[in-house]
Amino acid sequence: MKVPARFIVLEGIDGAGKSSQIAALAAWLGERGREVVTCRDPGSTPAGDAIRAILLDRHDLELAPTAEMMLYMAARAQLVSQVIRPALERGAWVVSDRYVLSNIVYQGHAGGIDPEVIRGVADVATGGLHPDLVIVLDVDLETSARRLDRPLDKLENRGDGYRRRVHAGYHAEAVRSPGGVVLVDATGGIDEVAARIRRVVAERFAELA
Repeated sequence: MKVPARFIVLEGIDGAGKSSQIAALAAWLGERGREVVTCRDPGSTPAGDAIRAILLDRHDLELAPTAEMMLYMAARAQLVSQVIRPALERGAWVVSDRYVLSNIVYQGHAGGIDPEVIRGVADVATGGLHPDLVIVLDVDLETSARRLDRPLDKLENRGDGYRRRVHAGYHAEAVRSPGGVVLVDATGGIDEVAARIRRVVAERFAELA
């Protein structure tokens, strides 16, 4: 019996610990015999990495919110076409660092664009490809700020008010899509948080039992 491919996304404010948890989740899935492909959005393709540099590293470029959102969508369209969809079609599990929900929260709830407009553009960019599960690593702003031990990118430099709106946006989307968007407490050690994520994933996908 063929094991179905799955698409899982980890989300959260910067400093929530996504990178460490994606690595831990991918390793755990691999131990269960799954081929796992990890990626980051934007990025993971030459075009996506070039767009990522414009979006996050070019502090000299001022982008209108709609232009910013559209650049994310362009990078995502390439990511879906070149990485995510081919992996799913061959039966691999894909674990992505961010996806459409980031735009809904950052440019929508925090940036002022109607989230429904963003959802419509995303359906075009992704060809209607939706994750099987979105996990939001939920952490307070003070903890996330302490974890950011590197130079801040353009979005991270937008101040506490913006970050509070992002945090609230993730909670609002979890309420809007119960089950589809799952909040996981990301406070505590890496192993402790990883165990919480594994429980959510195992409960969602019975084939992992």
